[in-house]
Amino acid sequence: MTTNRPVADLSADVLVLGAGIVGVSTAYYLAKRGKSVVVVDQLPGPALDTSFANGGQISVCHAEPWASPDAPLKVLKWLMHEDSPLLFRPRLDPMQWWWLVSWLAECRPARFKQNTLDILKLATLSRTKIQEIRADESLVYDHKTLGILHFFRSQKAFDGALPMVELMAQFGCERQLVDRQRILEIEPALAGAASEIVGGTYTAEDESGDAHQFTVELTKVCERMGVRFLYNHQVVKLDAEMGRVTGVDLRNLTDASYRTLKAGHYVMAMGSFSQALLAPLGVRPNIYPAKGYSVTIPIAGHNGAPTVSLTDDAYKIVYTRLGDRLRVAGTAELSGYSRDINRVRAEALLNRTREVFPSAGNFAEATFWTGLRPTTPSNLPYLGRSPLTNLSLNAGHGTLGWTMGPGSGYLLAEAIVAGDPRTTLI
Repeated sequence: MTTNRPVADLSADVLVLGAGIVGVSTAYYLAKRGKSVVVVDQLPGPALDTSFANGGQISVCHAEPWASPDAPLKVLKWLMHEDSPLLFRPRLDPMQWWWLVSWLAECRPARFKQNTLDILKLATLSRTKIQEIRADESLVYDHKTLGILHFFRSQKAFDGALPMVELMAQFGCERQLVDRQRILEIEPALAGAASEIVGGTYTAEDESGDAHQFTVELTKVCERMGVRFLYNHQVVKLDAEMGRVTGVDLRNLTDASYRTLKAGHYVMAMGSFSQALLAPLGVRPNIYPAKGYSVTIPIAGHNGAPTVSLTDDAYKIVYTRLGDRLRVAGTAELSGYSRDINRVRAEALLNRTREVFPSAGNFAEATFWTGLRPTTPSNLPYLGRSPLTNLSLNAGHGTLGWTMGPGSGYLLAEAIVAGDPRTTLI
């Protein structure tokens, strides 16, 4: 890369890299505090990557870390099944193995409890911020405030939910144990699968909604506040010297031209792609992509789709109604950065939806999607200061970007405004 590229006249107090739910939330709160902000993304609009078609749940009281004491045994059972909730493809990739070893360390009981508490605190704050934004900015994003129902297909799994219910209660999160009859009262659409359900947990305070719509509408608010968005620009490199970022080199994907942007402060919010851009600066967050799948089924004219957002514990699948669509999402695939759709895994989501909700919608018109969820071993994001004094991190939210994104943006913006983006803000 040459060093004589022109410095664009587009400058700001803060340059946010990434226009997903995390980056746009950060920009929103910075703008509210009077900062001039530029947001850069390589896609043609906001929330077109990992935030585009996720499961739709704002799952505060179900936001427990993957790394739990019983998780390694479960993973071993799943490894040989192509349609299992977790698929691991070993690669000659040091990052993958570093992540796996670190994840095993987070499975210790003490780490699991602390991680659960930290996730719950951030998720609770974030849900409050989502509610405030919805009210203050009159956002419409197919949201529902009917809670989340998590159902179990085996007595052993149901019995195993009690410790988590008790743990959540200690931290002020009411997650009720409910029997089969109560489950059917909450969500009558489960009647056809009632014989396979032994019980569940229900959290009335949790919500659901379309993260993509929310982010698009919040982007419009940000633009009215003066935030500038630069789309179709690939972040090629972060320039740094003397412990500070001095600029960001961008490639315009429309005309292949280059430009360099400068700001007083920089925020890395590029999800799974953050690590590769930070590594040359000596910053190596332990973030690895966990590819997730979703299928969106049109439900107009059908009456068999659920209304309450659901989680099927046995298959780790979530069902969320988004207006006239049913979003079904799940599975995790540790296989690098490929976005190729594994048809076996994608079809498994559709087939299991047919089994549980046979008259939910027009299955022939279903659309598949896959995205790379930026996952840390603890499921906690990197939120705060980096070794470079004017670079903050807001990345690594994994499956909880929708749940924790606005809260993360709020905390980081407040810290930047105060001149104190601390190492941890949770």
